[in-house]
Amino acid sequence: MSSYNYFGMKNTIPRHKTFISFHHNDDYYKREFEKKWGEQFDGFISKAVNDGDINPSLSTDSIRQKIRDDFIADATVTLVLVGQGTWRRKHVDWEIASSIRDTKRNPRTGLLGILLPSYLERSPSSVNDLIRFKLTEGGSFYNPYTIPPRLHDNIECGFAKIYPWPSSPQDLRSWIHEAFQRRDTCLPNNSRDSFANNRSETQMEWR
Repeated sequence: MSSYNYFGMKNTIPRHKTFISFHHNDDYYKREFEKKWGEQFDGFISKAVNDGDINPSLSTDSIRQKIRDDFIADATVTLVLVGQGTWRRKHVDWEIASSIRDTKRNPRTGLLGILLPSYLERSPSSVNDLIRFKLTEGGSFYNPYTIPPRLHDNIECGFAKIYPWPSSPQDLRSWIHEAFQRRDTCLPNNSRDSFANNRSETQMEWR
């Protein structure tokens, strides 16, 4: 089925099967995201990992391979919805780590992050903030220590990018397609130790 942009012109940017990684507290935004923007995906996979799905006593490599092959399956792009506290969740860390890992059954996916409306964006208010804060691809500020650390690592190495909440379907499709293209032109950084547990709700930053 062909799709058309706001000007009635046929879209030429391909769609990609997309795995959505998110914190379950943000389920409302995840459903709204799929409802509003789902036509920009070649299907999406939302079989997120829950407590009890994976035996935590397995080796790190076994956990990553199981998630990549059994949960993320044949997705070609992983999209992380970043809200308040998303960075604290072990399953989000596991999903990112697994998605950018090559397996015999499935090659690594592309990777991008999108800030949810629930992410408390604020402008720098001190010299220290100016040093620490980063800009999304859309030009809005975010604190790199309040997004998933493995996503941050891959933004730093050029494998991933982070964006604000999309304002048009064409933008979102372009972002996903660019993430798909980067997976073959840049190596991801998957060197960080996996989370063993969720981080404490009282911990405000991961560094």
